[in-house]
Amino acid sequence: MSENKNINEVPVYRSLDEIRLRKAQLLTDIAKDSNHVEKLWNRLFHKQNSGKQTPSRRLSSLVSTGGSVLDAAILGWKLYRKFKLKR
Repeated sequence: MSENKNINEVPVYRSLDEIRLRKAQLLTDIAKDSNHVEKLWNRLFHKQNSGKQTPSRRLSSLVSTGGSVLDAAILGWKLYRKFKLKR
């Protein structure tokens, strides 16, 4: 079996053994890629346990959440004033 340097080239197989070797190689590549994607997916979408939170992290989280709530309340009030029905 010739090594493919260009992705557009069609591989030429001369025996069933070459096909079996290529199939095994592709299966291992697919398994590696699958494991890599699974690790990336877990890192992206699952919260990592950082152990105990320090008081400064708790305060920072509280301020961040409070700021988000305040921002949402101000936006809601502005939208209410803009779109309220005039009687």
